[in-house]
Amino acid sequence: MQARIKWVENVAFLGETGSGHAVLMDGAPEGGGRNLGPRPMELVLIGTGGCTAYDVVHILKKSRAEISDCVAEIQAERAGEDPKVFTKIHFHFIVTGKNLKPEQVERAIHLSAEKYCSASIMLGKTATITHDFEIREV
Repeated sequence: MQARIKWVENVAFLGETGSGHAVLMDGAPEGGGRNLGPRPMELVLIGTGGCTAYDVVHILKKSRAEISDCVAEIQAERAGEDPKVFTKIHFHFIVTGKNLKPEQVERAIHLSAEKYCSASIMLGKTATITHDFEIREV
């Protein structure tokens, strides 16, 4: 895996991925930025959410669950002092489908958290990570 970060101006940086995608990161005006893009730590958080949601959907589909939607809402807290690592992260999954069983959804979330999601397992070294979920029937 590769990435390239290019300074644009002030505290704005263009991140380019090895797969050919780009994202502009910037800071808030009070930090010298122009608020042109997400903060780097916000990208860490949404990347982690994408990683675990990917796992949950994949695991549920593999088990032939009739899933039609999955949303991961994330609340996080960071340390007050540098380094301002994440200290608490809570994932709330909203899984929509037909005849979804709670134990099936719980298993998918657990497998992602404990075995497959590299990002959340890595962040778990500094943060207490919790999960809950709700099922919506269609």
